Amino acid sequence: MKSLSPLFSLHTPKIPVPISATNFNFLPLINAAVQNPKRPKPSVKKRPLKPTKTLSPAPVTVPPSSTPPKKVLVPIGLGTEEMEAVIMVDVMRRAGAEVTLASVEEQLEVEASGGTRLVADTFISDCSDEIFDLVALPGGMPGSARLRDCKILQNIMSKQAEEKRLYGAICAAPAVTLLPWGLLKRKQTTCHPAFMDRLPSFWAVKSNIQVSGELTTSRGAGTSFEFSLSLVEQLFGESVAKEIGESMLINVADNDSRKEEFNEVVWCLDHNPQVLIPVANGSEEIEVVTIVDILRRAKANVIIASVEKSLQILASRATKLVADKMISSTAESIYDLIILPGGISGAERLQKSRVLKKLLKEQELAGRLLGAICSSSTILQKQGLLKDKRVTTHPLVISNLDNVVDGARVVIDGKLITCKGFATATDFALAIVGKLFGHARARSVAEGLVFKYPRG
Repeated sequence: MKSLSPLFSLHTPKIPVPISATNFNFLPLINAAVQNPKRPKPSVKKRPLKPTKTLSPAPVTVPPSSTPPKKVLVPIGLGTEEMEAVIMVDVMRRAGAEVTLASVEEQLEVEASGGTRLVADTFISDCSDEIFDLVALPGGMPGSARLRDCKILQNIMSKQAEEKRLYGAICAAPAVTLLPWGLLKRKQTTCHPAFMDRLPSFWAVKSNIQVSGELTTSRGAGTSFEFSLSLVEQLFGESVAKEIGESMLINVADNDSRKEEFNEVVWCLDHNPQVLIPVANGSEEIEVVTIVDILRRAKANVIIASVEKSLQILASRATKLVADKMISSTAESIYDLIILPGGISGAERLQKSRVLKKLLKEQELAGRLLGAICSSSTILQKQGLLKDKRVTTHPLVISNLDNVVDGARVVIDGKLITCKGFATATDFALAIVGKLFGHARARSVAEGLVFKYPRG
């Protein structure tokens, strides 16, 4: 198979032992909503004169019941696609599933395909005697090959299929992992376009989601939300899947314009962009991972910095992420762009960091770029960095801000970019790529993600 364009190449983690599969420079994909028709000029909402205190977004989970929780296994290995793994775990946990993130490596910390470091809950060997309602494999290369070469996981998946319990795979995993195990026989299957030629042609289906009996397959990172919601519906029912989709802005995003821009200025730089993403306990893992993954695909230099006392943070849905640096070690550096991830408790902890406050103030005074997604826009508001700026944010904190643009996923005003959050994080990240590198680069990245990049 021809290698993918260098533009689509990801950081490849160092593998301590050789793998038997070819090490592809692999890119997952994102499938977006259809192109929106031309929209009228957006309206701007002013904050009420006497705003009431906004409640923090509460976790959306199914009510407790007397029945045992659904058990879900998500295995990961070196080179697993982080967006796929994290989105699956996040969505399933919101639905009320008991999700185990299990490492097939000799260590719990796993470097994913885009360089993000995830810490698994346990080792795959500890899961061999358990019964799971669902086993779902993320893709990525060489992550899919690492999963394939794990005999314990092969036994778990084979038993899962034999006993007709739910199993699924996304991206490269259907072709690279399940096919050699013989688990695609007489099953209609889809996967990442780069691996479609490996599937038996009679059973290969070019669709975002394919359900064939107990098996569900999907195409890549951009279809991870669809994939996860399909699995939620099979486990918990249509009403729960709909509720989760709405809470994560998946089902309502189609009604919004992709992007609205005001006071347009040029962001392109004469050097490789330096991007800082501060994180804290409670930061929203989907937003962190999506932004980091896509910006690194575009060849930006992205640093994840912890404001906690350790590099490891516990994100909002209990996913453990390992930052690249402590925030204190970034204090003397200059970043072209600082992006604040959401998550209510995470945003509150970011707000308390004196180093981050100093960095944000210096960023604004120097006329450099700022970004905020979901509830983190309130951090900029409290520091007086949103004066006369048009913004968007998560619907549950919208009354805390002035000049909110109604009906836009992403809003750019001069050197500030904001976003609603969750499922709109991909639009946010690609909008940043477009501003930093130009539309040609953003379109190329979007094509590698199989994301329908907006025209014009």
